Amino acid sequence: MKVLGVETSCDETAAAVVTEQGVVLSDVVQSQIDVHAKYGGVVPELASRAHLTNVVPVITEAVNRAELRFDQLDGIAVTCRPGLAGALLVGVQTAQALAWSVGLPIVGVDHLIGHLLAVYLQHPGLEDSAKPELPYIALLASGGHTALYRVTGPQPEQIHELGATRDDAAGEAFDKVAKMLGLGYPGGPVIDRLAKEGDPDAIELARPMARRDSLEFSFSGLKTSVARHIKKHGLPGDDQHLRDICAAFQRRAVDTLVRKAVRASRVTETPTIVLGGGVAANGELRTRCAAAGAKHGIRVIVPPFKSCTDNAAMIAYAGTKRLALGHDDTGVLTMNTKTCLPRVTRKGGGRRARP
Repeated sequence: MKVLGVETSCDETAAAVVTEQGVVLSDVVQSQIDVHAKYGGVVPELASRAHLTNVVPVITEAVNRAELRFDQLDGIAVTCRPGLAGALLVGVQTAQALAWSVGLPIVGVDHLIGHLLAVYLQHPGLEDSAKPELPYIALLASGGHTALYRVTGPQPEQIHELGATRDDAAGEAFDKVAKMLGLGYPGGPVIDRLAKEGDPDAIELARPMARRDSLEFSFSGLKTSVARHIKKHGLPGDDQHLRDICAAFQRRAVDTLVRKAVRASRVTETPTIVLGGGVAANGELRTRCAAAGAKHGIRVIVPPFKSCTDNAAMIAYAGTKRLALGHDDTGVLTMNTKTCLPRVTRKGGGRRARP
């Protein structure tokens, strides 16, 4: 089975062809970083317009790189949730039109499920990570989502959320702190690079939910702590001060991600942790999570950088799992800005709003 995946949930126009075994035959991503950089974040209207321009050429290139014709594909998978409404609509409508014109089945894929299964992708010529056995704990940390899941299978009903952020996602916090410091967008890679030469203990910042045993996250307090430091001391006047702020912020953000991932593994007696999402490309998170896993006897699997950031290969692979069961969303495929994965229920029966 060879499936075309289409991904337009945020600011990456992507298409890929993947087999049901996870072998990536092609993987094309058209970034919009230059479009949004001067605004310090993603502008939804501009993202939608860029997708309109890019989506057909990107899909065509993905099929050509796989050395296939459209009628040689076995199906199409497209991100249908969650994401920016206009951006999702471009991908869904394009994929539906293509499926109808070629006579292919089409399935909608939850973007988060794509991230949770990205660890199974096999990129030819690239050293891939080990493949986890089920079940496993997944720490999904990205610009729009931060949550812990217990994954027992590839279908939505086999993925259970254990805890998520109450406010900012981890990647969002990185980008906002970078904007405060004048480091540009996206901020995560810049902070990660500067933090390597900084002292994480030189500046006292809030430690997110340090005394809480829950599996939920909160990064707004840490972000506010950085803002207060800047208000009191001004923007860094020298390079070392800047590196120290980056190191202090990153250390505390990574601390809470690692600590809660390990706790989720231990309380659910699930001996494997898999990292996913764009923040999983962070060097300190990868190193510290591996060290914590070794300390507690937990297997930690980190996919290659290419599989962590938004891509269509993960969407295509997740789509193969639905197509293999005979699913076909032709005529009923719709898009939604919210994920289909379950929410955490707080004590007392109340449900928190999903970010």
